[in-house]
Amino acid sequence: MIVSEGHLGRVFVLRLGDGDRIPDAIEAFAATREVHAAVVLALGGLQNGTLVVGPEDGAVLPPHPMLAAIAGVHEAAAVGTLFPTAPHGKPSLHLHGVLGRGEQTRAGCLRPGLDVWKIFEVVVIEILGTDLARSHDPETGFSLLGWAPR
Repeated sequence: MIVSEGHLGRVFVLRLGDGDRIPDAIEAFAATREVHAAVVLALGGLQNGTLVVGPEDGAVLPPHPMLAAIAGVHEAAAVGTLFPTAPHGKPSLHLHGVLGRGEQTRAGCLRPGLDVWKIFEVVVIEILGTDLARSHDPETGFSLLGWAPR
C-alpha cells in the first residue's frame, strides 16, 4: 500500500459542452489552472468514443484491453483521480464511468476518449500536499500512482 496525506485546496465546477472531449478537456483545464492532484466527479451526456470495459484475460500481463465503441448519446456518471505523470508532470486523469442508453448500461475507463453531448458537469476537488505521480509500470502496462521523483 502506498499512502500520501494531503489536504483540500480549491474546488472548481466546470460545465463542458458540445465539442469538448473527455479526458482531454479536464486535463487541459487542470494544466492551465495548475491543478496537480484532484478528485474528479462528473455527470451529463457523452457520445462517440471508446470505453475500456476490461482486460481480455486477467491472467495475462500486460493486459490486452477490451474496448467498447460508444455510439449515440448516453447518460453518464463518473468518478476519478487526477495526478501528474512522471517525469514531465502533465495532469493525467483516470476516470471510470457508468454510461446508459435505454436498457443498455456499460461501465469502464473513459481514458480512450468520449465526446460531450450538450452538457457534462464536472467538479474538481484539488488535493494539496500529496507527493504522488503516475508512472508507467512495464509489468502491468498501467500508469500507476507512486512516489513522485524528486
